[in-house]
Amino acid sequence: MTVPTLEDLGDVSGRRVLLRADFNVPIANGEIVDDFRIRAALPTIEWLTSRGAIVTACTHLGRPKGTPDPKYSVEPVRKRLAELAPGVTLLDNLRFDAGETANDPAFVQRLIEGQDLYVNDAFGASHRAHASIVGPPQFLPSAAGRLLEREVEVLLPLRTDPKRPFVVILGGSKVSDKIGVIEALAEVADALIIGGGMCFTFLAAKGHHVGDSLLETDQIETCKRLLDSDVVIHIPHDVTALGPGGEIGNPDAGGDVRQLGCDIPDGWKGLDIGPGTAAEFAEIIAEARTIFWNGPMGVFEDPRFAAGTRVVAESMAEARGFTVVGGGDSAASLDAFGLANEIDHVSTGGGASLELLENGDLPGLEALRGASNV
Repeated sequence: MTVPTLEDLGDVSGRRVLLRADFNVPIANGEIVDDFRIRAALPTIEWLTSRGAIVTACTHLGRPKGTPDPKYSVEPVRKRLAELAPGVTLLDNLRFDAGETANDPAFVQRLIEGQDLYVNDAFGASHRAHASIVGPPQFLPSAAGRLLEREVEVLLPLRTDPKRPFVVILGGSKVSDKIGVIEALAEVADALIIGGGMCFTFLAAKGHHVGDSLLETDQIETCKRLLDSDVVIHIPHDVTALGPGGEIGNPDAGGDVRQLGCDIPDGWKGLDIGPGTAAEFAEIIAEARTIFWNGPMGVFEDPRFAAGTRVVAESMAEARGFTVVGGGDSAASLDAFGLANEIDHVSTGGGASLELLENGDLPGLEALRGASNV
């Protein structure tokens, strides 16, 4: 599957280009905490402006309810963008208008008014059929920006032709959130590693008692089916758990922290994979030639339950195989551990990367393939 790239736009000198970027950056007290997503768009911006294009960027920021909200002002982004890419205009938050998430044709027309070309470099939003993602390619010659192009280039071959052994590591809270990608990748991966809150539903499916750990009873049969299939699935054989009275993120509240086996007493919550499991997972990662990771192994924001995620992150950083991290909390953990630069590809879209791996396509990519210049 190919999408049009910047070169397919032809001569852009003097042309007005609407650039859909993903500048949904963390902001605290009016200041940007991490400008990675802005910097990630610079190769596309520089390609366009160096060839004489006049660039107008647009982005969403947070989740305003379809009306202007000072809490979600893009002004800090506009200020930083002016420093990094002088001369690039930034529109107001797209989600200040309800027409963005509703894919309203009238809003699309307002967006593209006066524009000659469209570039989508917002991979992290391309799994949404929103106006700024799927609307402009219907009317303007369009292309993928460098960031979007690279995401497709890296992620799609994982579905079709990964170097083997191909190991997929999935964590996070719920099986239900990731069952689609689990089933899709189970068809191509040589092994699946399951950690995070979702592992307890798998443990329950094996007949273990999981205490007060996160459990989706309606997914137990699904997990049983997967475990009984030909798919190689590695689940924890020990966990780090918090005892009665303890609070996540608040060590001062009390509650014992212990290493337990697969059976967890009532009143205890499993919140991380245990050290034995972490070591086993590290060995599997070391032998792989392609590794995809999405989702932490535990509540890594609490130092008491960060060890499993840290071991996986360090193993990814040291791996000889090609390493891909699917954005979201996994990428955040890499930043927290100072390991992001040691990974071959860190995706800018957690949800988008999973949906692309599950379905092989995204609304934003489909829209680009249907543009007038394709």
